[in-house]
Amino acid sequence: MNALLISGTDTNAGKTVLTAALAAYWQTYCTGKTLGIMKPLQSGAGDRELYLRLFSLHQSPEEMTPLYFQAPLAPPLAAEREGRSVDLAPAWRAFAALQRRCDLVLVEGLGGLGSPVTCELTVADLARDWRLPAVLAVPVRLGAIGQAVANVALARQAGVSLAGIVLNGVAPCSQEEIASWAPAYLIESLTQVPVLGCLPYLDDPTDLAQLAKAASDLDLEQLLPTALSISLQS
Repeated sequence: MNALLISGTDTNAGKTVLTAALAAYWQTYCTGKTLGIMKPLQSGAGDRELYLRLFSLHQSPEEMTPLYFQAPLAPPLAAEREGRSVDLAPAWRAFAALQRRCDLVLVEGLGGLGSPVTCELTVADLARDWRLPAVLAVPVRLGAIGQAVANVALARQAGVSLAGIVLNGVAPCSQEEIASWAPAYLIESLTQVPVLGCLPYLDDPTDLAQLAKAASDLDLEQLLPTALSISLQS
């Protein structure tokens, strides 16, 4: 599998920064290897616009985000406001096309694994149906441990393969605060999922050099699927 879902425990878990960090690393160090970025559904402006500004990608805005809604709400609610329904067929076709022609496709989810994609499906269901391995972004803040445990349990219930957990410094914090709010050893013990590193708080999350450096400090060999690890070494 040459694709990875970047999911999170909830909204504002740092999925976009983690996705951008992995993309920056790929385009910096994996020369000659093609990259696709996808946000299958987006409600309100934000991620798609950022990725198109930061990265040189051979894909259209519509291919990056096949389903776009104006209101910053859960997709089924945003679609309802526009008199539309959430039809995942265009998103699947765009994903399949990117997967065929790219060495790596990063798929950013929305909200947490339990966030609704349609009135019947969650992000976890989408990951299962698309057979997407996932990484779980866990924000470093009070409550991180419980959020990690709950989302890992949901992933297992839905049959989602988790490559690991990445702690995410969504706000400035000290090493002592990280150890108190999101201790890696305790999260690993409770979830039986490896913590693959901590993405630090970045003063400028659009600085590609900072993003690539932050990603390089993660356990990329375990984070990325086997086929991608081979691509990184070639």
